[in-house]
Amino acid sequence: MSKKILIADDYDDNRECMKFLLQSFGYEVLEAIDGLEAIECIKQQDPDLVLMDVSMPNMDGFTATRIIRESKEKSKLPIIAVTANGKQIYQQAIESGCNDLIAKPIDFNTLQPVIEQYLIS
Repeated sequence: MSKKILIADDYDDNRECMKFLLQSFGYEVLEAIDGLEAIECIKQQDPDLVLMDVSMPNMDGFTATRIIRESKEKSKLPIIAVTANGKQIYQQAIESGCNDLIAKPIDFNTLQPVIEQYLIS
């Protein structure tokens, strides 16, 4: 059974590009357009990992991550912040509960190893 990855990003192009790549790696892909939808998707679909854009309408990725971390059953869910703001917000991402940060534009040569390090059972 393939692992499920949730992509939370408000830009269709970003989601489609990541979705195509992740599916080519053999992952099942779920999608959310903001933090609120990401929280709902996590409750209903139980993904194995989340790629969380930090800047989204309605609810940003940092707020969504803090809410997800409040749930004991989701406290260990790997959440990787995805941002165009670069590594300078790494500390903020970690403090909000993210496990790691990937800068946009995403370097597809490093995406798979980063994801796989969190999906090793």
